[in-house]
Amino acid sequence: MYEPKDFFDLTKTDFPSIFKDINYAWEILRKLEKFICSEGEKLSENEYTKKKDKNNVWIGKGTVIAETAEIEGPAIIGHDTEIRQSAFIRKNVIIGNGVVVGNSSEVKNSFIFDKAKIPHFNYVGDSVIGYKAHLGAGVILSNINLKLKGGNVFVGKIDTGLRKFSSILGDEAEIGCNSVVYPGATIGKKSVVYPLLSVRSCIPQNYVHKENGKMERRIEKEVERLRPDLSTADEEAD
Repeated sequence: MYEPKDFFDLTKTDFPSIFKDINYAWEILRKLEKFICSEGEKLSENEYTKKKDKNNVWIGKGTVIAETAEIEGPAIIGHDTEIRQSAFIRKNVIIGNGVVVGNSSEVKNSFIFDKAKIPHFNYVGDSVIGYKAHLGAGVILSNINLKLKGGNVFVGKIDTGLRKFSSILGDEAEIGCNSVVYPGATIGKKSVVYPLLSVRSCIPQNYVHKENGKMERRIEKEVERLRPDLSTADEEAD
């Protein structure tokens, strides 16, 4: 139910091998640091540049990084990606090809498939973001279980074994502006979350999550009607 194949097309990343021999999609979060350092050394020097002034950071050909962006590393950033003004890429991050990490967005210990968009004032902590998934402005993927007793994050009744874990967003999932996704939530392929919501549950594939936790099957016409609120009014900014 929570296997990588349930959320992702593994042909939409240059690093599908990280998903080998795992049962649950979130298990790759434990593997990121070692995987990045190992795979990075194998990357073609014609396709990737290793930043000499950084801690194991590889940047793909055609990628543009703003002067005000900060990359901490270890990290692999793919081809033709944009890391925009004041973005902060922290430790243990793999970012795919054609991705946007935008203004004042922060990414930490996460895996991002090709063509995902994290464009405006977003926080992505300890998450896996699918192909063409999209976060509206101000979306937060919260990664710490702040219950009184603390402890590991659960997905349903499954103990992830992780104290810090936010969410899994399937391919082409969309989250509306200023929504917060709480630890342990999962969002299926092509599912949609309305703006200004708190998401604490697991949303199946092709569903729309509305106010008061109401969920309905996705209707494409309704999604198109909502799209300016799901992202921003300025398509080019994404």
